Amino acid sequence: MPLYHLKDYYPNYRDTLADGQMGDIDSYSVYAQGEDRVGTVKDLLVDDSGRFRYVVVDTGPWIFGKNVLLPIGVARFDYNQSRIYVNGLSKNQVENLPEYKDDTVVDDRYEEQVRGQYRTLGQGRSNRQFLGNTYAEPNDATSMNPLDSDRMNPLGQERQRSGAAPNRVGRNAAQGVTNPYDREPGLYGLSDEDNQGPLRLYEERLVAHRNRAKVGEVAVGKRVETETAEISEPIERERVVIERHDVTNQPAVGTDHAFENQEVARMEVYEDQVNVEKQAFVREEVDVRKETDRELMRSREKVRREELDVNTDGDPKLNR
Repeated sequence: MPLYHLKDYYPNYRDTLADGQMGDIDSYSVYAQGEDRVGTVKDLLVDDSGRFRYVVVDTGPWIFGKNVLLPIGVARFDYNQSRIYVNGLSKNQVENLPEYKDDTVVDDRYEEQVRGQYRTLGQGRSNRQFLGNTYAEPNDATSMNPLDSDRMNPLGQERQRSGAAPNRVGRNAAQGVTNPYDREPGLYGLSDEDNQGPLRLYEERLVAHRNRAKVGEVAVGKRVETETAEISEPIERERVVIERHDVTNQPAVGTDHAFENQEVARMEVYEDQVNVEKQAFVREEVDVRKETDRELMRSREKVRREELDVNTDGDPKLNR
């Protein structure tokens, strides 16, 4: 049975795989028992029906950058921490695994070398694969779904709808290779106790995000304007008043009066003069500040919510 790279077989796996919790497969790390980091995940290999078969692991400095295959059945996924745990995996097992490269042909001989290193880990696992609402026996290959199949459609159905034609990395049965996967569900089956998660019901909620946007600006400055001004100031001016009066009934001054031509009466005359000058005064003061007005913005959108449907056959007892 041919094998395919997950990213080629199902490019949209990030959106639906494991109920959207899978994220980017490259972000997962692989740990052996005791929090011993083995390496990082590079890819997943699936068969022609969309069932998961192997995790491609880059061992990094643990085994000097060697890429190896990890059967999906011995892997335990921790979606919250983006980790895969393989209890009981030893460094010696990984060292004895054949190296995997992108152009490696995963034939029956190659897979037998891989299985030989993991059989001790798969012996203690369940011989049934979890299918969501039912269990399938090892040979029930027609109904087995892939990882967390209780929350997604088989990858094979998705690929058929999308019309994708990914590149193969293995040989099919017509080339003389039988299907060993259903014979060893301990290595390739996803057990209930390791990977069954809760059935999550989702709902959409409106979440408001505020962002500050510039809507304009106000510039307050000064400019000079010219106008004609007028000022009034009272002034005083002195004037000389000359009054002449006829004199009568006055005695004579005598014959010895000396007439003089140079006798002069002098009087100084003053007036106020106004000098106008310009001086600057503060006419008014302007304070510039910002004030915040608050108002409630309301938005309405239609949201979706998942409800639980429980279908029963017969008369089973249920505790809700």
